[in-house]
Amino acid sequence: MSTATAVAPLTTADAETLLAAARTAAEAAGVPVSVTVLDAGGHLLAFRRDDRAVLISGETSTRKAYTALQLNAPTADLVDLVKPDGPFHSLPTALDRPLLFIAGGIPVHRDGRLVGALGVGGGAPEQDHAFATTALRQLG
Repeated sequence: MSTATAVAPLTTADAETLLAAARTAAEAAGVPVSVTVLDAGGHLLAFRRDDRAVLISGETSTRKAYTALQLNAPTADLVDLVKPDGPFHSLPTALDRPLLFIAGGIPVHRDGRLVGALGVGGGAPEQDHAFATTALRQLG
């Protein structure tokens, strides 16, 4: 009989660390953003939209996080898959809760297990991805 090792879930404290680190990275670049942190079930753990961030960034940060969580991959790695000739071409509109294939969403792993996701919206896609990956490094 094998025993599975329990992996600690993403906590509210972890979510606050990710949120603060992403915002710090974005502020250093002068980019107002929204940041979303989801747990492994896709439930909201933390969210923050900077006062000057475009309103839609709140929605995009959340959808980026959800997409990264559902596909267990950074959204930056998935962009080409949904182009007209890509294998996931119909996926963005195939589900009740649409996915968003724009860089800025990354899955969060602990001991090799998926425990949540982080999404950043408001900057250029490459900036959002950089802010998210910088934040993830702070989680330790």
